[in-house]
Parts: sequence; C-alpha cells; structure tokens
Amino acid sequence: MKILKGDTVIVIRGKDRGKEAKVVQSFPRDQRVILDGLNLRKRHQRPRRSGEKGQILEIAAPLAVSNVKLRCPKCGQAARVGYLIHDRARIRVCKKCNQEIT
Repeated sequence: MKILKGDTVIVIRGKDRGKEAKVVQSFPRDQRVILDGLNLRKRHQRPRRSGEKGQILEIAAPLAVSNVKLRCPKCGQAARVGYLIHDRARIRVCKKCNQEIT
C-alpha cells in the first residue's frame, strides 16, 4: 500500500470530498485507512453501570485507499505515488514533481 501512517491525504470521493487529513492508522490487508476527524460515524453506547448515562460517540470509520490521494509535501498537490529502487531500498516518489516523499 502506497499510503502510510502519518501521510497527509486529500479525499477524492464521498461526503468529505476535497478535505485534507492526516492518516492515523492504515490497514494494508483491507486496503483501508483511518483519517483524523473525517468519515465520522455515530455509535450509541449503553450505560455500563447503574446511574451512568448512555452516550453518542463519534468514531472515525475506515475509508478505502482508492478514495484518497497523497498530498505531496514538496509541490502541495494531490499526486499518485511511484517507487524508485536505490541501494536496495524502495523510495516513494511523487509522480507530478518527481521529488522524494519522506
């Protein structure tokens, strides 16, 4: 998966289209990512103990990787990610400006 934890991405599909967020967690096997403060779902939680009140929590749900694009730190645009092999190490590269992505 070309998008990793800590990357800044732009959502290109869905209700949060055009918004920018940081990747909090990634799930490579499922091809999904969780973004900070986006794609929020409401979860109703029952009271655990007597006397405690129930509550409605907003939890960030996973979003498909195909619905986000990496924001290049150098050129600042939404770009695809490529790889260069350098000294047996894969280096991520922005497809628009050909700069290394750290």
